[in-house]
Amino acid sequence: MSLEHNPRIVFCTTCKGRTEHLQRTLPESLAANAGYANCKFVVLDYGDSGELHEYFRYNHQEEPRLVVYRHDAPGAFHVSHAKNMAARCGMLEGADILVTLDADNTTGMRFAQFVADKFSEPKTWPGIFLCPDFPHIQSLPYGPERPLRGFAGRLAIRAQDFIKLGGYDETFDTWRGEDIDMISRLRRIGYHMRTIPNGFLKVIPHNADVRFKEYPHARELYENKRQVPIINARTETVVNHGKFGIGAVHRNYLNETIDLKPLPTRIFGIGMQKTATTSLHKAFQLLGYDAFHWGTGEAPLIWQEMNANGRSSTLEQWYALTDMPIPLLYQQLDKAYPGSKFVLTVRNETDWLKSVERLWDPKFNPTRWVWDAYPFTNTIHTVMYGQKDFDAQIFLERYRRHNAEVKAYFSGRPRDLLVLDIDGGYHWSYLCDFLGAPIPDAPYPFENRTVEVSRPASAAEAAVLMRACPPELPREVYPIQAGPPPLFAREIASDITIRERYNQWIRTGPNYY
Repeated sequence: MSLEHNPRIVFCTTCKGRTEHLQRTLPESLAANAGYANCKFVVLDYGDSGELHEYFRYNHQEEPRLVVYRHDAPGAFHVSHAKNMAARCGMLEGADILVTLDADNTTGMRFAQFVADKFSEPKTWPGIFLCPDFPHIQSLPYGPERPLRGFAGRLAIRAQDFIKLGGYDETFDTWRGEDIDMISRLRRIGYHMRTIPNGFLKVIPHNADVRFKEYPHARELYENKRQVPIINARTETVVNHGKFGIGAVHRNYLNETIDLKPLPTRIFGIGMQKTATTSLHKAFQLLGYDAFHWGTGEAPLIWQEMNANGRSSTLEQWYALTDMPIPLLYQQLDKAYPGSKFVLTVRNETDWLKSVERLWDPKFNPTRWVWDAYPFTNTIHTVMYGQKDFDAQIFLERYRRHNAEVKAYFSGRPRDLLVLDIDGGYHWSYLCDFLGAPIPDAPYPFENRTVEVSRPASAAEAAVLMRACPPELPREVYPIQAGPPPLFAREIASDITIRERYNQWIRTGPNYY
C-alpha cells in the first residue's frame, strides 16, 4: 500500500542512561532532515535518572519538530515496551510512518525524504517496510563501507502496520533480537522488505557494556549467533493481544498524564449481510483503518486459512474486517486474536428480510450470476443458511439465531462486543466510544441504501425523505407519502428520463444502506 508523497514521518527514540549519545545524535539528525517539513522527532524518556530532562531544559526549546515524552518506568529498561511506547507516542503526533531510531544512531542526510519516496511505491500490497540489508552488511569486510555495530534497530513502518503486528513482541524484555523478530513477522504476513542504504546507518561507536548495564545476564543471548535461527523459526505473526506500549506518559514534562491504553488486536464486523456492513466498512475507513469488505478473492482464502490453521495471514493484512465469512468465524477469531473488538450490526428484521430477498433476485442484483460461476458465494451461503436458495422462513430464523448466539457468546464482555442498531441514531458516538477513537468530522456513512417501494412510509420517514428529494424531480414520483404507496410503475414509466434520474438517485442519493 502506497502513501501520499508527503506523509508525516516520526522518528522514535528511547532513552535511559543514553543522554551522552543523544546529545550528539539528535542535533545532527534534526539538521540532516531540515528539508523535509512533515517530520517530527519523538524522544521517550524511559525513566532516565534526570540527566535527559536537564539536557532538554537548556536545549532545543524552540525546535517545533521535537517532542519529548516521559514515562516513569519501574525497574530495568524493557526494550520492546520502550520501543512500543515511543511508537505509540509517535502516533499521538500524527505519524503515518514510524521510524525506530536508537539513541546512538543518526539518520544520515535527508533520510526522511528517502523514507517518503520509498513509501510512495505504488501497487504493493499489503505494503513495504524498510530495514538494513543484513546479508549484504555481513558480507562486507570490517572497514569504512561496513556500518558499525548498533544499526540493527533501524526500522521504518506504516503506523497502521505497526498496530496490525501488535508492535514489538514484549516477551523480548532485553536487547536480544526484538528487531529481527519484528522483521520475520512482517515477512510471514506478506509484507515486502526494502533495504536502507548503508550511508544512512550512522552509529556512535561504543562497547556492549552500555547495552547490558541493567541486565548483564542477557549478554550471552544477545551475542549468541544461535538466537537468530531460533527467532526466525517462530511462527508468531500478531503479538501482545493489543497490550503493547501501554502506560502513563507526560508530554514535554508537563503534569498532564496521557494514559496509553490497549488497542484492539483487530476489529471485526460480525453482523450478517444487509445489516449495513458496507456502511460499517466505510466508517472504518473514515477512522483511518485498513478495512476489508469481501475483497477481490481474499474471502475464500480467509475462510480456508482460518478453518485449516486457526488463523489467517491473509486476514492479518487488514485491521478492520466485515462481511462474509467474518460473521461465521467470530468464535475462532476471538480465540485466534485475543484483545479484538466485535461489532454486531442489526436492523429491523422485516426490512432485513426484504433486502436479502432483493439480493437473491437477479432482477435487483445484476451480479447474481457470479454466485453460480464462482461457487464460493453459494458455499458460504450454504454454511450460513443451510441452503443456497432464498427461503424467507429459514433465512429469518437464521438471522435471529445468529444475533442471539453472538450476544450469548459475548455475555458479560461489554468491552468486547458492540451491538450497533442501524435503525437508531448516534452511530458515530456508539462506535467511537467503543473503539476509543475520535469522532470524524464527517457524517456516518450509509452505503447501498435502498428506498423501499413496497410498503408505506411512516410520517417521520416521509418527512425525512421529502427533505432528501432532489428538488428537480417531481415529488409525486417518490415513495415518501404516509399511507398507501403510489403506483410507481404507472407514474414513472411514462417518462423514461424521470425514471432513469430516479433510479440514479436511488443508487447515489443521501438515503441509502
